[in-house]
Amino acid sequence: MSRSAASWIPWLRAGVACFTALFCAGALASAAQSPTVAGESPVNCHEQGLSECPSPYDPVLPSPAEMLSWDPDTRIVGFRNTYRLYRGDVFHAPRGKARPLLRLRGVVPPIRYEVGGQASGINDYIRRQRVTGLLILKDGRIAYEYYGQGNTDRTLWTSRSVAKSVVSVLVGVAIHEGLIHDVSDPITRYLPELQGTAWDGVTLHELLQHSSGTAWNENYADPDSDFAHLTRCEALPDPYPCVFELIRAVSRKPGVQPGKVWSYNTGGAWLVGRVLEKATGMPLARYLETRLWSRYPMERDGVWQALVRGEVDMGGHGFNATLRDWGRFALFVAQDGRLPSGEALLPSDWMKRSITWTHARGSVTPATPDGQYGYQWWYSGLAPSVQVSVEDAQNMHQTFWAEGIYGQGIAINPAQRLVMVQWSAWKDAEPPAETYDEQVIFFNAAARALRVAGHGTDTGARLKDSPRPSPTSRRLVAQTPG
Repeated sequence: MSRSAASWIPWLRAGVACFTALFCAGALASAAQSPTVAGESPVNCHEQGLSECPSPYDPVLPSPAEMLSWDPDTRIVGFRNTYRLYRGDVFHAPRGKARPLLRLRGVVPPIRYEVGGQASGINDYIRRQRVTGLLILKDGRIAYEYYGQGNTDRTLWTSRSVAKSVVSVLVGVAIHEGLIHDVSDPITRYLPELQGTAWDGVTLHELLQHSSGTAWNENYADPDSDFAHLTRCEALPDPYPCVFELIRAVSRKPGVQPGKVWSYNTGGAWLVGRVLEKATGMPLARYLETRLWSRYPMERDGVWQALVRGEVDMGGHGFNATLRDWGRFALFVAQDGRLPSGEALLPSDWMKRSITWTHARGSVTPATPDGQYGYQWWYSGLAPSVQVSVEDAQNMHQTFWAEGIYGQGIAINPAQRLVMVQWSAWKDAEPPAETYDEQVIFFNAAARALRVAGHGTDTGARLKDSPRPSPTSRRLVAQTPG
């Protein structure tokens, strides 16, 4: 997703979204007739390959081709059923072996903050941000956990572009294993089919930092943007040819060399995933499962949206998992890519490199004077007019974010041992800047509130309307020390 205004390309190349206009019109019309044509629509989740059925399991699903125009209530249903709307590759968790998330001991302090001159608390935040899931971890333990709008601890919520940060971490794993040589490699080393295209000469480093120099319109409000066409391609019965042709055929921005201009680009992010898949010889879901999901270990299976099941996953988004497993992933990252055993899965400097913000034109703004984007991670700053304390400024400087449209996010401050996971159903993909500012201000407030919080196990804070964990989850917490 894009945090700042980019230079939108006003007109798309005619006919790029599919091979012919006739094919597109017929296929998309067919897609609109059935809300689940993007996959084979298994009768139940076990046929899909999941060990347990997620909940809730909504009987009526929206059309994936219309994802960008869903109303907020429809979006809630769509986002917790995205794993059913498209083909998907399951990444399995080892049953009964999850690393537990214990609850913070003692009285967990309330989070108080001010926004727009108004004193606010966590319930105000949930309401204004249309939060459907919230998890805050301090020292690896649950300080706050909330599920809303019918979501539960078994809900598989879709990541949108938070998946880009997951892919970035997996690239680091592949480099550590020697499967990818270096980020300085030209991407055509792994994707020779892009030779002679606008992507020729782009390095993996530039692709990760979204400074490829290619012309891509990410505007979510423009029904004729590249991203909108990508969304409709993904909803086709056979999405891969449409997606590949759309991305292969992009042009280069006139006079712009790779590395010089930052411009958010989900098409390029898909190619990051394809580099990883070609280098490892397996789809993203399988690599995630074998390297991290089964070894951390996680609590529940997840699903990665697939363009060709078992071969090609959607690297720009499409990661679907439970709230707590999002949190466990964030803890893995906060611990510099180490398993509970202490084994390092990432190069020792990978996260430092990942959050070294590019200074390419467009990345540096008044709110982000040192740049806002790294290896598919964000720095979230506030406008200079927003006054912050020295303590809050330090917290912002130490924190990096994974972000997805409509309010999906992970905030990680390794120095404070603090993690926040947020699921939301914002009305707009790109809301006013004040909505993003509130996320930063709220996370600062959480850091202040939890700075002196205790250690150990206890009941933690469970917010109103948040269902109790499943019996299995409670047993795991009770049986295993952190």
